[in-house]
Amino acid sequence: MIDQLTIRKLGPDLSEKIENLAEREGISLNKALLKLARRGAGLEAAEPKRDVIGNSLDWFIGSATEEDTRELEEAMAWFGQIDEEMWR
Repeated sequence: MIDQLTIRKLGPDLSEKIENLAEREGISLNKALLKLARRGAGLEAAEPKRDVIGNSLDWFIGSATEEDTRELEEAMAWFGQIDEEMWR
């Protein structure tokens, strides 16, 4: 089992990710790197994004058939009609 590991030349993109995570969570760079490594290895789930409401309807995206689309467009057609009486 490896207890310590020296990593060289992380590169600017990975360094930035580590620094951002450490700053955002108020943890050390070492803890941030370990957290990212555990996620990458599938040992820890990524935390949900705070600015995202949820993904419970992801299955629905792109699932409409042509018939579904036609029915929806027909049902919404009246939204495009202007009631001339209301605009006088």
